[in-house]
Amino acid sequence: MAKDVISGAQAVAEAVKMCNPAVIAAYPITPQTHIAEGLAQMLANGEFDAEMVRVESEQSSMAACIGASSMGVRAYTATASQGLALMHEMLFAASGMRLPIVMSVANRSLNSPLSIWNDQQDSFASRDAGWVQLYVEDAQEAFDTHVQAFKIAEEIRLPVMVCLDGFVITHTYEPVDIPSNELIGKFLPKIKPKDNLNPSKPITLGGVGAPEHYIFFRKQQQDAMEKAHDAIQKANIEYSSAIGRKHGDGLIDTANMKDAKHAIITIGSVAGTIRPLLEKENMGLIRVRSLRPFPAEEIRNACRGLESVGVLEKDISIGANGAIYDEVRSALYSEDNKPRVSGFIAGLGGRDITEEHIGETFKKIREGKEGTEWLS
Repeated sequence: MAKDVISGAQAVAEAVKMCNPAVIAAYPITPQTHIAEGLAQMLANGEFDAEMVRVESEQSSMAACIGASSMGVRAYTATASQGLALMHEMLFAASGMRLPIVMSVANRSLNSPLSIWNDQQDSFASRDAGWVQLYVEDAQEAFDTHVQAFKIAEEIRLPVMVCLDGFVITHTYEPVDIPSNELIGKFLPKIKPKDNLNPSKPITLGGVGAPEHYIFFRKQQQDAMEKAHDAIQKANIEYSSAIGRKHGDGLIDTANMKDAKHAIITIGSVAGTIRPLLEKENMGLIRVRSLRPFPAEEIRNACRGLESVGVLEKDISIGANGAIYDEVRSALYSEDNKPRVSGFIAGLGGRDITEEHIGETFKKIREGKEGTEWLS
């Protein structure tokens, strides 16, 4: 099948177009802007029909999506970095109201100091807001995951953010297979809202939660997030059946694990730098696709029999460690004969992660060093 050579941002726009959202809320911010621009151009060309709301801020963007989704239609937005931070309050509202909004996050560093380059601190800082968080390695996976995101969101009634590394994926041109509208339509039928604002059947969304009731709403969100585990895997399998392509088991993706005694765990596009070195170094790769829900069981299964693992990530939970490093240690805590776990912070503010860095990391993983180190 012929593939189009397009940027990651265009791949996302093509995927969103084929999912037929009724409302798109847009506010520009680097490196997300090309996604919104692409969708605006498609609308101007008459390629699909949607209402594009040009708002005055990222907070307003999410507010517009909340209003649209409350009415029972598909809603979409995209942002990055400070934009995601500005809509932080509204992230909790969208999740608490159980709205199946889909949002692209073109991962970019937060200031200060000011940086427009890539790391994943922005979305990691929002991981407790009640959104499913999926991370992709390349433009093809970005396309596929956005299509799946709408299905996942509508099944479990939680919003989903699809995170792709800014510039590294959004602005890089790669071959991308774009299936037909018919195939996408069979995989993702029209939305069938369960609870939405309708004058003929009045309900309240986002009302006051008195102390005796509030905790139960949060418990329902937690239950839905736990259901997201199976929904992500199911969507991955169904997409494979419909389109002929899947990404790992949906929650994690592994490579070169068969005879490996050591493995590196990572997330996002840096896996592409790691892959060519795996066989030479006899190192396994475990790529996390879902930060929320976190695939603890899959991590445990993948790590059984390993002597040591290292977590390489582009974030830091100030005052603690890298977020994935702590998640992995927590997942392995009760395991007998668990591998030694080391953590590596790298790539913050867009600093290159080179093959030399990867080789240094592999060496330290094999040595079984524990604790967190910074690669510079």
